[in-house]
Amino acid sequence: MSDETFLVVGLGNPGKQYAGNRHNVGFQVADLLAERVGAKFGRHARAPKAEVAEGRVRPGGPKLVLVKPLTFMNLSGPPVAALAGFYKIPPERIIAVHDELDLPFETLKIKVGGGEGGHNGLRSMSQSLGTKDYVRVRFGIGRPPGRQDAADFVLSDFSSVERKELPYFVDRTADIVEAVADNGVEWAQNTYHAA
Repeated sequence: MSDETFLVVGLGNPGKQYAGNRHNVGFQVADLLAERVGAKFGRHARAPKAEVAEGRVRPGGPKLVLVKPLTFMNLSGPPVAALAGFYKIPPERIIAVHDELDLPFETLKIKVGGGEGGHNGLRSMSQSLGTKDYVRVRFGIGRPPGRQDAADFVLSDFSSVERKELPYFVDRTADIVEAVADNGVEWAQNTYHAA
């Protein structure tokens, strides 16, 4: 698998005011992965509305093209599709890292395809790619408390209790992305879902 390239899309919103939001956990994971592979984010000629970094999971291992769309969540798809076309990466080697309302905080899941669960970033990606059959690494953020609107909840920061645990789960999510690239979806599911 070492000659394969994976497009890893961290979903989030650009700007300091969104940095700590639940909706921006994909950006946090992408930042950590860039740090791990020793790469810095920069603009790409094929997708000027995205930040891109490239590196290998390990020497001789699969190449990761890390992407943070800068178009805001609802329009994440076009830069992703442009980069997938440029690097000739098929959907099965595209990994979207995103927040997931339908999973409790501290729950991480991997799946291929399926619905978008009301997630506008995934919806935009599916429309732009013309398929839903890409890998999703789902970072559970839980449901909003009481009657809080889901849109307000995802655009709010993690609670102080969650923030203590957040670095561990961001780190584990980065491990999952690397495992999918290195060993495949099924191996990653068997390893991380059981845990």
